[in-house]
Amino acid sequence: MPVSGDRYQSLVGSGVGRAVGRRLGLPVPPRLRRHQPGMPAVAGPVLVGEARGGRLGDPARAALRSMRARALAAPPDPVDGDRGGLAALVYDASGIDSSERLRAAYDFFSPLLRRLDPNGRVVVLAGIPEQAVTARAAVAQRALEGLVRSIAKEVGGRGSTAQLVQVGEGGEDSTESTLRFLLSARSAYVSGQVVRVGAPGAGEVVRPADWEAPLVGRVAAVTGAAGGIGEAIATTLARDGAEVLCIDVPTQGPALSAVANRIGGTSLQLDIARPEAAARLGDHVAERHGRVDALVHNAGITRDRTLARMSPEQWDSVIAVNLSSQERITAELLDRELVGRGATIVCVSSVSGIAGNRGQANYAASKAGVIGLVRALAAPARERGATINAVAPGFIETAMTAAMPVVIREAGRRMNSLAQGGEPVDVAETVAWLASPASGGVSGNVVRVCGQALIGA
Repeated sequence: MPVSGDRYQSLVGSGVGRAVGRRLGLPVPPRLRRHQPGMPAVAGPVLVGEARGGRLGDPARAALRSMRARALAAPPDPVDGDRGGLAALVYDASGIDSSERLRAAYDFFSPLLRRLDPNGRVVVLAGIPEQAVTARAAVAQRALEGLVRSIAKEVGGRGSTAQLVQVGEGGEDSTESTLRFLLSARSAYVSGQVVRVGAPGAGEVVRPADWEAPLVGRVAAVTGAAGGIGEAIATTLARDGAEVLCIDVPTQGPALSAVANRIGGTSLQLDIARPEAAARLGDHVAERHGRVDALVHNAGITRDRTLARMSPEQWDSVIAVNLSSQERITAELLDRELVGRGATIVCVSSVSGIAGNRGQANYAASKAGVIGLVRALAAPARERGATINAVAPGFIETAMTAAMPVVIREAGRRMNSLAQGGEPVDVAETVAWLASPASGGVSGNVVRVCGQALIGA
């Protein structure tokens, strides 16, 4: 179904509207398939290919067997002229060690992309360029990023996505959780991303007893949980088995309690911008839960003005909520060892923190700082057996974006490879993937949830 509130998508989603839109050269957003209970991990056959000398094909096939996916070594014969029939293409490019050998990737993808089903998935597995033995190999492995981002833009019109997964030496067996996410409908609004798995210093990977409930027995804390993206994150973590502590400001008390009651969690009314908030949260966690296994820094505010017209209060309030609170709370819980071994920290950044945005100097600075926080704390978190990552949403359909001027709102929706806004659940599914103990090999990453927005890196 079209994203709620997107009348344009509803219009061109009809048969007549779609035909008219294409005739006029207007963007026609594809209908995205999102995860529903009972869905298989992969929607259909997966064709697996590899360049000579690769080391990731066998682990990928093992992960597909675990998912009960049908892995093919050759494309199926067309049926009644239908050239589709492939739910995903997985290609091991880790053996490509020169620019000339990039031709192997072309030879694999060129005849097959047209056979990818709508809402299909492309995943390219590669090495980490900095770990390459030769300079030529490093060049070739880095070139794959441009290839994958371009594929993502070519297939996005049918609701399909493409990702590059760089796997560190020794991390070959750490990829299953990431492949499950990227090949599934859970990653509907994630495209054109580079994810590093098993890089030096990554955490321990713990395979769950039940992949549908990987957070059973784990405690999650989510700030800004009373509504919007925070509510979706809390709901999704609870769905995956976590005991969720929902946190928000006292003025959101009734809504916060309603969310906590609905998902079977608990609530804490707390203004995280106050200097004493970190200690108070630490005391609450210690007394009520003993630890937190997944800490999600979601709370955020905007106070938009051009920098020349921005008041000191508008600057200070955004930095305090969006960035300084994350620094203080993370430091408090790490120092008190309330974030234990195998735990994960997920910080919500923004595409604005990558690309900047007119009238949002305070917001963009705070969200860029969140990325800096993730990079700075990756090593200290590792010493405690924890991981830390960021998600960077693009245009997500929330009450805040619904209040935007119509021209800005429409531009935000259409300026990505999927030509539509995302939903809060898209961010929540990405957080849930990172929060899983099976994702311990993923740390220090920034993953954009933006439909491959056309701005930023």
